[in-house]
Amino acid sequence: MNAVRAQRQMGYYGGLSAEQRIAQDYERRGFAVARRRWRGDAGEIDLITRDANGLVFVEVKKSRSIARAAERLGARQMARIYASASQFLAGEPDGQLTNVRFDVALVDHTGAFEIIENAFGHG
Repeated sequence: MNAVRAQRQMGYYGGLSAEQRIAQDYERRGFAVARRRWRGDAGEIDLITRDANGLVFVEVKKSRSIARAAERLGARQMARIYASASQFLAGEPDGQLTNVRFDVALVDHTGAFEIIENAFGHG
């Protein structure tokens, strides 16, 4: 196995681990995980959770530090997440009128994390 492939695999499994850790935190706080890695036409949403108040679309970012993880989310990716969320909402009973929030979970290399609720400023 070459070094690039090994690095990609480590990143992939590190991302899965980070997503699992965040999903467990939402479940601990009373949310049900509705979908993991849901793929719409515009792209993927890492986690979609649900509680009595509605849906939370969660983008998980993992890097060496919380600050570096925060730097990895840009406007283009946010637009893709919005578009995918809109597509997901088409299948919900209240459609686009569903109460939603967009959170970002930042995970560092040790597994420590910070969740920024309503990180996109909508919801």
